[in-house]
Amino acid sequence: MLILIQISICLIGGLMMSRIAKLLKLPAVTAYLVAGLLLGPFCIGALGLSGFGIGFGSLESVASLDILSQTALGFIAFTIGNEFRLEQLKQMGAKAIIIGILQAVITTVIVDAALLTLHFINPSLISVSSAITLGAIASATAPAATLMVVRQYKADGPMTKLLLLVVAIDDAVGLILFSASFGIAKVLESGEISLVTIILEPIIEIVLSILLGSLVGLALFLIEKFFHSRSKRLSISIAFVFLSIGISLLEFDIGGIRVGFSLLLVCMMCGTLFCNVCDFSEELMGRVDSWTAPLFVLFFVLSGAELDLEILSNPLVLLVGIVYIIFRSLGKYFGAFSSCAMTKCSKTIRNNLGITLLPQAGVALGMALTAQQLSDGHTVRNVVLFSVLVYELIGPALTKRALISAGEIIPENKTSARTPNNPVKKIFHIGEHTDKA
Repeated sequence: MLILIQISICLIGGLMMSRIAKLLKLPAVTAYLVAGLLLGPFCIGALGLSGFGIGFGSLESVASLDILSQTALGFIAFTIGNEFRLEQLKQMGAKAIIIGILQAVITTVIVDAALLTLHFINPSLISVSSAITLGAIASATAPAATLMVVRQYKADGPMTKLLLLVVAIDDAVGLILFSASFGIAKVLESGEISLVTIILEPIIEIVLSILLGSLVGLALFLIEKFFHSRSKRLSISIAFVFLSIGISLLEFDIGGIRVGFSLLLVCMMCGTLFCNVCDFSEELMGRVDSWTAPLFVLFFVLSGAELDLEILSNPLVLLVGIVYIIFRSLGKYFGAFSSCAMTKCSKTIRNNLGITLLPQAGVALGMALTAQQLSDGHTVRNVVLFSVLVYELIGPALTKRALISAGEIIPENKTSARTPNNPVKKIFHIGEHTDKA
């Protein structure tokens, strides 16, 4: 009973806060996060009303609803997979792959260099193992916030299409970088080299995730053909995304090798294969999007409630966190800028893409949870928590501004929620940003 009350208050609170955000011209994502922060254990939750279902009395009570967040992430990845249509890949697939890889690697190198310099200046601030682990975590970009901003403002155009592809690729690249860096970090602490941890396990995870997602996507297409009712097709689609999420959360050992799946990669691959083999996938994806709208609101409200404000009282975390945020932001911007220049993207895309890659949340927090195995892993976790607090609150607004600057969101934001954005008319109306990608 209390769970249902908490969920309803999260939805109502998030949606009401979005009305205030609209007056301030802020993205709805920011409103949902602030609503969660207010309902969390450091604000309304501290008043002791959680026994009535009002707010969350502890971070553990928020974590008890984690399955909702995992489900939302699965549907977000499934939706992003819809962007990997063959016609899209033929137009900018090579560019997206190059940019996705290079911006992540450059970000990792820049953050590594900054944090290692901090270590050599004062070794008590951060260890070498934690520094290189944080560098890899810095490569991760949150797809959820980006997708929600794109949806809310009906953003469309060359940069938006490229952005969604790059964000999807970023997950796989980040996984490899983190696995390798974390493996090296453990070697530095234990002195034992494990090629299985550094190389084999991440490769197995990526390959198995792609295979599983492809199989589920193919099975979804084959079973959808038995149904002609829109409601039944929608129900089958939702069931298969649930199946993808459930299987991807499994983890087991085979001969001492950890075998697991990436939830984002599995669901993304499921959406990719389905949208490329099914001729009615676009209409169906639109229906799935409308069904998942409340789930996405819940995801961001719960994400806001999970933000730990206690870390703001730790000067050590603040110092390392500020260095991490500054150099991660520089890495994302210049990584995207240089890789866009290399692939001959337009000036508009070069100048704005990096800003849209700043949001960071669930994937980074998952990596930080694993990094707690290090001797000072709590430092890694707290720094990532601090960065998520900052990036999630300002990242969506920066993404919005970058898309406006690119001419892919109408600045006045007077489009109907039912009418897709038309960047072509808008670009010629404004009279700028006419360079082609």
